Amino acid sequence: MISSTGEQLGIMSARSALEIAARQELDLVKISPKAVPPVCKIMDYGRYRFEQSKREKEMRKNQHIVEIKEVRMSPSIDSGDFNVKLRSAKKFLAEGDRVKVAVRFRGREMAHTEIGADLLKRFAAECSDVANLDKKPNMEGRHMIMFLSPKTAKELNTAAKKAAAQEKSAEK
Repeated sequence: MISSTGEQLGIMSARSALEIAARQELDLVKISPKAVPPVCKIMDYGRYRFEQSKREKEMRKNQHIVEIKEVRMSPSIDSGDFNVKLRSAKKFLAEGDRVKVAVRFRGREMAHTEIGADLLKRFAAECSDVANLDKKPNMEGRHMIMFLSPKTAKELNTAAKKAAAQEKSAEK
C-alpha cells in the first residue's frame, strides 16, 4: 500500500486501507488488481484523471498528422509551369507533409515514358535541399509516381553546413 505522500504503508487489509483513505478524504485506487496481494494507492482520483486528460490534450495539440499532398504534371510541361509545381511542392514539404509527384501519360505519350522519368528525376534534384526521395519513380498504369518526404531538422542543418563549407572553399 502506498499513501498519497508516497510513503509505503506495507500490507494491510482492504478495510483499514479504506479507513485511511476516508480520513484523508482521498480515494483507494487499485494499481495492480491481479497481483497477490492486490496493489493499491491512496490518491485523489478526480485530480489524477483531470491531469491525465490535460496531458493527453497537450499531446494532441503538439501532434502533427502527416498528410500526402499530390502534384500532377504531364510530360510536356513548360518550365514556368514546372517551377510553379516545384514551389507548391516545396511549400508542402516545408509544412511537414509528404508529396506524391505524378506524371500522367495520355495517348501516344505512353511510348515515351523516359521523358516522364527524366522530369521526375529533375523534380527530385530540384527538391533535394528540402526533401528526401522516399520512393523512386515507377509506372502505375498511365501514371509515373514518386514520393518525397521532408528532411528532418538535423538533415537540414548538416546540409546547410556542407553548403557553407563549399562556399568557403570556392572563395579560396
